[in-house]
Amino acid sequence: MSTSVYALLTNTPDAHRIVEELRQRGYRSDDISLLFSAKQTTRDFAYGTHTRAIDGVPTGLAAGGGSLGWLMGIGRLAIPGVGLFVAAGPIMVALSGAVLGSAAGGIASALIGMGIPDDEAQRFAGRIRAGNILISVSSDEGPEIAEIADVFSAWGATEIATAHEAPVPAGQGT
Repeated sequence: MSTSVYALLTNTPDAHRIVEELRQRGYRSDDISLLFSAKQTTRDFAYGTHTRAIDGVPTGLAAGGGSLGWLMGIGRLAIPGVGLFVAAGPIMVALSGAVLGSAAGGIASALIGMGIPDDEAQRFAGRIRAGNILISVSSDEGPEIAEIADVFSAWGATEIATAHEAPVPAGQGT
């Protein structure tokens, strides 16, 4: 069973640095999730010279070849009663299911579905709506879990925690 290391960030430059460092250390793009309000400034996610425009993603996310473009499944989601969010990675699948099923709780339900304990999911959902950035990385190996937490800590992430990931229901995520 995989473990997810997750944390909150208050600014996009540090989120970018974490994503870039994880990429350089060899982590796979489909193991990294990000979730933040679409109101968030995202210019700081730009790196490199290749542009990969992504349908439905606000201008600036893909401009200049943003590091979010490296992440799997990036897109915007309108969560009824909550607002517009940008998600990338496995959390996109969880949130898409919550939105399509009109799941009560939206963000919190998706986080719970990913294995984050209920009380933390509720707290994180409120912090994300308030402008924080959730970052999560999945790993099967113990040493990697500590390494991910160290990367998060080095760039100022808070509320760093781990959770065993819930299995993806049949027919989703493929």
